[in-house]
Amino acid sequence: MLIRTPRFLHMSIDTLIDQLPDYAKDLRLNLSTLLRQAELTPQQTWGTAVASAIASRNSELLQTILEEAAKSLTPEAMNAAKTASALMGMNNIYYRFLHLSHNPKYKTIPARLRMNGIRTHGIDQVVHSGLGH
Repeated sequence: MLIRTPRFLHMSIDTLIDQLPDYAKDLRLNLSTLLRQAELTPQQTWGTAVASAIASRNSELLQTILEEAAKSLTPEAMNAAKTASALMGMNNIYYRFLHLSHNPKYKTIPARLRMNGIRTHGIDQVVHSGLGH
């Protein structure tokens, strides 16, 4: 299913994506590809876009994506996308640190990361898993 957006909004999102800094080049490319693909449902696409926009830390892009996503996502799905973003950020930082750390002791310490949001997000588990878990 193709995502059809008003031309001005589509251009606005494209412009905002293009303005992401060079260090976010992969995010820029992946977000652009995500919004043009036809394989995911609108809920999966816009949920992933919300999680990605949160990760971008670009307030204009986030606001624009949130406004467009609200047309395709239920409030529960919007919250699940935000939860997925928070959990992904937490896991990415922790496990990347373990990978880069030269101290083997850190790998023996239990992570004890709280991830209640994985089971309390309120949407279909398959859809939530598609948001990045």
